[in-house]
Amino acid sequence: MTATAPGTADADADAARAFASRYGRDKRTDKQLKTAGAVLGVLLLVLVGWLGWSYIAGQKLSAQVISFDVSSDQHVKVHLEVRKDKDAHGSCTVRSQSADGAEVGRADFRFEESAKRVDKVVTLRTTSRGTTAELIGCHAD
Repeated sequence: MTATAPGTADADADAARAFASRYGRDKRTDKQLKTAGAVLGVLLLVLVGWLGWSYIAGQKLSAQVISFDVSSDQHVKVHLEVRKDKDAHGSCTVRSQSADGAEVGRADFRFEESAKRVDKVVTLRTTSRGTTAELIGCHAD
């Protein structure tokens, strides 16, 4: 018997042969494990897709800030585009921050129009000059 240096390809092959002779290898079990892994992977993808779709489809009211204009030290005009179900009613929360990051204004704006898409310019009152306009979130009644 010849000795091989640990970490070489021959030593790794010898170790694999010793393992296989000691415990045996069952190709049928390997195939079953691969099949089970593939099935679990597909189920996971379906679950993630379904959860994503149900989250998006479940929202009756969503919006985005199209633009904003700092009109004075006490007001920020915010152009919102709201997408909703035709009969849905709800409100969206908008905030403004100053240059140092402090919140200077926050307000809820209601949307009760019966259209699916509403473009609206709202005026947010601020305690000092705001430099941003950020949509915090929307919720339906």
